[in-house]
Amino acid sequence: MKNKNQSSKELFERANKVLTGGVSRNTIYREPHPNYVETAKGSYITDIDGQTRVDFANNMASLIHGHSNQEIINAVTKQLNKGTAYTMGSIAEVKFAELLTSRNNNYEKIRFMNSGTEAVMTMIKASRAFNGKTKIAKAEGTYHGTYDYAEISQISNPKNWGPIENPNSNPVVSGTPNNILNDVIIFPFNDTKRTIDILEKNKSDITCVLLDLVPHRVGLMPIEAEYLTAIYNWTRNNNSLLVFDEVVTYRANYSGAQQNFSIVPDLTAMGKIIGGGFPIGALAGKSEVMEVLNPRKQPLKHPHSGTFSANPISTTAGYVAMKLFDKKSVEKLNLITGKAIKQIEEAIAIADIPACITGMGSMFRIHLKESKPTTFRETYQNKKTLDTIKHLLDYLYNEKNIIMINTLSCMFATTIGQKEIDLLSEGLLDGFKKIKPLIE
Repeated sequence: MKNKNQSSKELFERANKVLTGGVSRNTIYREPHPNYVETAKGSYITDIDGQTRVDFANNMASLIHGHSNQEIINAVTKQLNKGTAYTMGSIAEVKFAELLTSRNNNYEKIRFMNSGTEAVMTMIKASRAFNGKTKIAKAEGTYHGTYDYAEISQISNPKNWGPIENPNSNPVVSGTPNNILNDVIIFPFNDTKRTIDILEKNKSDITCVLLDLVPHRVGLMPIEAEYLTAIYNWTRNNNSLLVFDEVVTYRANYSGAQQNFSIVPDLTAMGKIIGGGFPIGALAGKSEVMEVLNPRKQPLKHPHSGTFSANPISTTAGYVAMKLFDKKSVEKLNLITGKAIKQIEEAIAIADIPACITGMGSMFRIHLKESKPTTFRETYQNKKTLDTIKHLLDYLYNEKNIIMINTLSCMFATTIGQKEIDLLSEGLLDGFKKIKPLIE
């Protein structure tokens, strides 16, 4: 039902008077204005203009059970009456820590933060505190949140990315200090020889190698097992830590994407779905490394805190969300995602356009090219391709009432069924036909 008191256009005019650019996060901005939510339930969002859309973005991969899950609502409502934040511990924090560590044997100890960005930041700082080194190494193009060191080179392009044998460390934010650029070593994802050569040249300084096992910005393609093993062996031989960013990829399997590989990381950062729809981050890993955060240890190498860390609302919601996302639910969701991919591949064939799909578990990305990319530079899209993708996304959003992530990606929730899959694949088929002249 349309909100009689205001429209999205009118609300955006109000927002522009008090919010920079009219928004608090640039990802929701769209021309001529963003739409504002009236209500959301399951996989459907209705805006204040009365339009209902199917949501395949799920707040940038953070909602594993869709919107307004009743069991989460009930648990959070009960906790709200007990309080929302204390300068004390809570039972919810302990219960949730027990649950997450039980899901993954690699998690010997755990700490909670407020976001995935904070989890990655703490992971990097804990690595430095543990082995005394200062530089980090990360793959070109990977997104690891907004910490200065973690965000370097996530938007590199042909004009500034430099030679593949020695990729440049490029800033995202204007004014990033040069010393930060110097302390971040960039290597090409899924390129074993070049990566090891780069690491070897910096072996005395690298505190940790930061990896996303299925990096969204790089192309949402899984890391190659041989490549991962080579990096793991290098870290074992050079007093460096191997740390995983599973903020997005934890949804890929019951124990995260790392369940699909034999390598055990030293630390893992998590976020998004483990909050049950509320802000959260977590760092888990080997007890020996996590001890740098222990206030009972002297000297205390990393005095970690945070006013809202492990707040009982997020940990309560997260506990329920992860209890519901059991092995059976994970398997069912991954199977239905696979079915959606198959139907979309059929739509690609019918539309006769150059396109392919990469992904893992309940997440996938469509590329407007014949062959699946395996590296960031293969994934890179020029302006013409980006304009074509925007045209397709706008068509889906405005004409087919379908919401996808702006990389032409989907992050499924357990509320997705065959009806929603059909809407998505049929909408994409029509969209592919619309953009075919642009591709040709």
